[in-house]
Amino acid sequence: MEDEEAEAVLKMVGRQIKVWREAAGLKQGELGARIKYSEEMVSSVERGRRSPKPDFLDAADEVLGADGKLSAMKEDVEKARYPKNVRDLAKLEGEATELGAYAALHVHGLLQTTEYARALYAMRRPSYTEEEIDRLVAARMARKSVFERVPRALITFVQEEATLRRPIGGKVVLRQQLEHLVEMSKLRHVEIQVMPTDCEDHAGMMGSIQVLKLPNGKTLGHTEGQLYSRVVSDPREAHLMEMRYGMIRAQALTPRESLAFIEKVLELET
Repeated sequence: MEDEEAEAVLKMVGRQIKVWREAAGLKQGELGARIKYSEEMVSSVERGRRSPKPDFLDAADEVLGADGKLSAMKEDVEKARYPKNVRDLAKLEGEATELGAYAALHVHGLLQTTEYARALYAMRRPSYTEEEIDRLVAARMARKSVFERVPRALITFVQEEATLRRPIGGKVVLRQQLEHLVEMSKLRHVEIQVMPTDCEDHAGMMGSIQVLKLPNGKTLGHTEGQLYSRVVSDPREAHLMEMRYGMIRAQALTPRESLAFIEKVLELET
């Protein structure tokens, strides 16, 4: 298991399934046959070693007469499937009153379409399994709830020009991604800016960063590389990241200019 929190959730769900199964007088193989899963899968779920999919929980709930109690665990199980660093970041994003991010290598995760995110994870070496890709894509899409919560947070992005042109997933996926950026740019609480490649002054040459302001006034940073994902809580470091992000925004195209720029790139891709 990846972390103790996720392990505890899956073990709790597994114990509940076992209790309901035994109360129904069924063996693991018999339950598996009725819900169309193997005995080994039922055993692994009950021991908290495998994460049950939503249809597993729904089918088990119906067969065992749990009256919705097992189905109700789907949300907790889904969250437990997400990597811990993603859960932690999503929690902070959900609390932030302001969120700003500069993306240098690819479209920022909060702005990605499902197809773009899947193509990005599929490029990883060593390769992820299909199950791992599904889990990571679902986790990334779940983070996008930050756009919908009330009260609205102010959310700003600066995208490096190259991220708008690199055909991750192919031209169709890129075109859909650009169309999505155009739509997101029209949200009143979202601002997207483009950092042109020919910009001479650039405060973001140290790489992608994210800055979050919490309701208590505290500022946090987030940075990630090939082998790490780190929340920056030290006030001095967070302040430095906030200052750099402010400079990056000042050097980039304005939101209005950026929208026109993205639409022009999209036109060339059509």
